[in-house]
Amino acid sequence: MRILMLSWEYPPHLIGGLGRHVTDLTDALAQIGVEVHVVTPNLHHADSYELTAQGVHVHRVAVPPVADRTFFPLTQELNGALRHAALDLHRHVGGFDLIHAHDWLVASAAMTLKHFCHTPLLATIHATERGRQQGHLTTDLSFQIDRLERLLTSEALRVIACSHFMAHEIHAAFDTLREKIDVVPNGVVIRPSPFNSDAERLAFRRRFARDDQPLVFSVGRIVYEKGFHLLVDAWPQVLAQFPQARVVIAGAGVCLDTLQERASSAGLTDFILFTGRISDEERDRLYHVSDAAVFPSLYEPFGIVALEAMAAKCPVVVAHTGGLAEVVRLHETGLTVYPNNVNSLAWGIQHTLAHPEWSQQRAANAFHEVSTRYSWHVIAHTTKNIYERVRDERRHAQHETHPVAAPHFVGAYW
Repeated sequence: MRILMLSWEYPPHLIGGLGRHVTDLTDALAQIGVEVHVVTPNLHHADSYELTAQGVHVHRVAVPPVADRTFFPLTQELNGALRHAALDLHRHVGGFDLIHAHDWLVASAAMTLKHFCHTPLLATIHATERGRQQGHLTTDLSFQIDRLERLLTSEALRVIACSHFMAHEIHAAFDTLREKIDVVPNGVVIRPSPFNSDAERLAFRRRFARDDQPLVFSVGRIVYEKGFHLLVDAWPQVLAQFPQARVVIAGAGVCLDTLQERASSAGLTDFILFTGRISDEERDRLYHVSDAAVFPSLYEPFGIVALEAMAAKCPVVVAHTGGLAEVVRLHETGLTVYPNNVNSLAWGIQHTLAHPEWSQQRAANAFHEVSTRYSWHVIAHTTKNIYERVRDERRHAQHETHPVAAPHFVGAYW
C-alpha cells in the first residue's frame, strides 16, 4: 500500500503537536509495511529528499518566490508548489492508493490532487479555527481558514479526528456526517530515562530549583487558548501553601511577551521561569525532574503534551476540556480541574504537591495506560485498517462502474 501524506509540518519544521503526530504516525506506518511519501514545505533549508531510518520517504518542497509574504498568501502559493511536486511524484512512483492530508494548511493541494490523480482523499483535522477562536470568527483570515476546513472535510471520503470531542466539533461546525468520521487518538513514544544516574538528574534539576523546592512544568505554544495566563494567575495561591515552589513555562508564541509582563507585574519573576522554545530532549528531562506537569488549556483538541508527561511518569494536572478530558481521568491517571478557573487550577497543583504518594500512584496508572492504549504501533494498525477499507471501497466502486464511464465517475466521486 502506497500513501501520499501532505503536511505543513515535518522535522526540522515543528511548531506544535501536528508535526510530532505526522512524524510518529509515518514512522509507525512504515514499520508495518506501508509505503509512505510525505510531501511538505522546506521551511528550514533541509535536504529536499530524505529516506528516514524508519523507511519514510520525505519530499521537501522549496518555497517559491512570493511577493506577499504574509501568512495566508504564502500558504496558498506553497500549496501550488506542493501540488506540482506531488503530481510529479505521482507519475514517478506509479500512483498512490490514497492521499492523507493534515489540516487546512495543505487543503488546497490535497483537494486538487484528489481530482487530478483520481485518488481518494482522507483528512485528519487536528483543530478548527472556530475552536481556536472560542467560536467567534471575526477576521478575514479566520473566515478563510474556516472555509478551507469546511471544504476539506466535504471533499474527504473519510475524516479522522483525534478525540470524540473533535469528532463532535467537526460534525457541528461543518455538518460532516458522523458515519464518515473515525476517531483515532494521538500516540506517544515511550522513551527510557534521559538520565544515566541520580546525580545527573539532580544536577539538571538544580538548574531550575533547589532540592527542597517543588518544581512544576508546563510546555506548549504560548497562545491564548493554551491558558498559560491562568497558570500565572494561580501561582500566588500555590505560593501561599508552598512558598518556595517554582514553575517552568517552556515554549514560544505570540503571547509570550504579554505573559512575561503579567508575571512581572504580579511580582512573580523569581518564581516563574520562561525558557522560550526548548528541544524535545530538554522537554523530556524536565518531565522527569518535575513534581507536576500542568496544562490549563481553554481549547485542546487532544493534548499530546499530557501523554508525553504521562509517558515520563510525571503527575499531570489538566483542564477538563476537549481531548484532555478524554485522556486524563480524575484521581485515576491525573487531576482534572475546571477550565478557565484560577481557583480550581491552584487546587489541582496544591493537591498534587501536597500528596506525592497519591500523585505517584496516579502517574503509575497513567504510564500503564499510555503504554497500551496510546501506543503508535496500535494507532498505526488502526489507521492502516481505515486506509484498506477506503482502498477496497474504491476498487469495488471502480469494478461496478462501466469501463467507459469510469474515469469521469472516479474523478467526480473520489
